[in-house]
This record gives sequence, C-alpha cells and structure tokens, in this order.
Amino acid sequence: MSRSTTIVRLFALGFVFIFFVAQAEAQTSRPRRVSRPAQRGTTTTDKSASDPLLRPEPTTSPTAKKTSPNDPLLDVQPVKPVANTVAPADTKHAYLLLEQKQFAEAAKEAKGLAELHPNDSEAWKIAGFAELNLKQYAEAAKDLEKAVELQRSSKQEDPNTEGALAQAYVLSEKYQEALPLLVTATSRNASQPDPLMIYYRGVAEYKTGKTADAEKSFNSVIKLNPKDPLSPFYLAQIALAKNDIDGAITSLNRATVNDPRMTAAWTLLTSSYLRRAATNQDQAKADADYLNAVRAGEALIKLRTDAEAITLFGQALIGSKQYARAAAALEKASTAPDATPITFYLLGVAHSRAANFPKAIAALETAAKKSPDDVNVYRELGYAYEVSKQYAKALAAYQKGSALAPNDPDFKESIERVKPFAKA
Repeated sequence: MSRSTTIVRLFALGFVFIFFVAQAEAQTSRPRRVSRPAQRGTTTTDKSASDPLLRPEPTTSPTAKKTSPNDPLLDVQPVKPVANTVAPADTKHAYLLLEQKQFAEAAKEAKGLAELHPNDSEAWKIAGFAELNLKQYAEAAKDLEKAVELQRSSKQEDPNTEGALAQAYVLSEKYQEALPLLVTATSRNASQPDPLMIYYRGVAEYKTGKTADAEKSFNSVIKLNPKDPLSPFYLAQIALAKNDIDGAITSLNRATVNDPRMTAAWTLLTSSYLRRAATNQDQAKADADYLNAVRAGEALIKLRTDAEAITLFGQALIGSKQYARAAAALEKASTAPDATPITFYLLGVAHSRAANFPKAIAALETAAKKSPDDVNVYRELGYAYEVSKQYAKALAAYQKGSALAPNDPDFKESIERVKPFAKA
C-alpha cells in the first residue's frame, strides 16, 4: 500500500470536518459592538473598539427632538384610544440616561414612556438604541421598527434611526430585512462612505446568497479601513467556496495580522494550508505549507485548547512529519470530553508513523468503535496490525475496509498480501 496515498487520504478526511468546524465558528463570530451615544444633534465617527470581534457599531445615537409637552405635536392619530397618545412624551431624562451609558435604566424609562405615548417616535427610538447597547437585538429591532414607522408617517425620516434598525436586523440575523435599509444607508452619502455600514451590507449580502455583491462590499471596506479583520475573513470564505485556496490564504493572513486573537481565522488558515499542501504536486511547496500550517496551529492553540483545536494542530504536525510531537498533542486531546473519532484516528496515525504500533493499534481500535463506518480507520488499523504481525486481525481490518469501499484497489492488494499469513 502506498504511504503517500494514505497521507493524501488522511488529510482529505480531515478537511471536511475541520472546514465545517471553522465555518461554524465563523458564524458565531459576528460583530456585536455598539457605539456610545453622540451629543444631541451630532453624529459620532469614532470607530475604535477594545475587541474587534465585537463590532461594527451604530454610527450615531438618537437625537432627542422633543423635550417638553410644549413642543409641536406629531400629526399621527392613535390606533385606539389610550391615555396621552397625542401629546409628546418628555424624553429628556431617558436620553440623558442613554448619554450616561445607563442603558438598562434608559431602556426601562423609554419603554414606559412609549407605553403611555405610543405615537412618540423618540421614546421608541431611545428604547431601541438602549437595547442595542444591551445586545438585546430582537427587542431593539422591534422598537426601532416602531420608531421608523412613526417617523415616516410624520414625514420626519431619520437616517440615524434607520441605520440603527439595519444593524439590529443584522445582529438578530434578519438579513433580508436589513439589506434594503443598508443599501439605502450606504448609497446616501457616496462622498463619505461609512465602512462599518458597508461591512454590515456585505454581511447581509453574504447571508442572503449574494456573494458577488458581498465580495465587492468587503473589498470596499478594506480600501476604507485596511486594518479591518472581519472583511478579509469573509473574503476567505468566499474564496474557499470558489476553490481559490491561494486567495483564501492571502485573506486569512491579512485577517490574523489585523486581529491576532481571531480564533476562527487561525482555524481556517491552518486547515487551508493543509488543504493546499495535500493537493500540491511540488513536494517542496507542500512541505512549506505543512510548516505554515504548524505555525498557524501554534497560534491557534495559544487561544484555544479544546480538542478540536488541538486535533487540527496535531494534523498539521503529522503533515510536517513531526510525529512524536503530534502524538503528544493528540494524546492530550484524546482525554478531553469533546474528543472526536478523528482525534483518535490521527493519534493512531501519529503513533504508527513514529513506529509505536501498540499505541497506534489502541488509538485506532477506539476510533473504529467510535466511527465504525470510516474506511480510513481500517486502512491504518490493518497496516498497524500487519506490521505487528497480527495477520488475522490485519486481514479482518482490510476486509472491513474493502466492504466499505469495494472499488478501492489498496484494500484488495492488502487482503491478497496478508491472506497467506493469516491462514498460517
């Protein structure tokens, strides 16, 4: 049996698992940061954040337009008779609480005012902004929807409120609803584009299957903000979907430089290097990619020490032929409660390549119990048995693999090779 063929199949097995691990992690790495409230009548342009993964943010805060019962009334009639539905609410104190970042108090007071004055857009608006800061995205979307509806009815449209509603939609995963608002917001002032709103637009486009539009949006963000880590990460996923591994690696390297603590990017970068290495016909380039995968994996396990991260790192070490180091890492991963069959399979491969066949057999037998339909496990297990001269067990393992993959010539060759010894 060709050991080079086995190596390629080894990594082909891992790629599907690891790629979807990275994809799943990516979906949870959505931006969550919201901005501090601006002074009344102004907007904020401060885009800084302590954690790049908690972004983007609302670019403005609500502007209180009515602060006393003497202000002009909104020309909106109540749907049904309720107390004080025509007179505007006094939102001055609620807005002050919002400015002071007392978001829970601001939300509570504004919601109370909105109940008494359901036609007052400012009360709904302040409540929505406060909830957005509290990361109560679904509630924020509902209240901001009401504010926008009232503003439009009174012909007092406010781009700030519409922008905040678009962000609340994105953060509550209502991408279809968010996209029209984001298209309007990013088209409104072409001379001063807001990279954060363009980023939101890219996310909404990506999530609704408009990947070509999303690619343009994310590239626009990078031009406006070269230090952004999230747009390159999305571009990498788009590239991988097109089988553009080189493009994905370039984007992921940019993402990890911009945010060295972005675990999803390190995960996807490690697996992308492994994928390119396993398919590269130039051995020198493949070896370089395996080493790059190890370096990316080292960065990853500084941030994550769960079984999935260590398993991916162990796979990179196997590719770079650092078998003893791989076995040590995978032994640790195999003791974790979230250890998967692939962890034990790779542990068996590492021990096998290090010529520690008793430990290889133990790990591979565990992998076979956990994943009895994995043809790759029986390929490796049969080999470990055969080298250990346990020919009857080797034959059984090869036959099991052949039953799962009847057209695989390696299993047929292996069965013929060990069959005479198994009968002896």
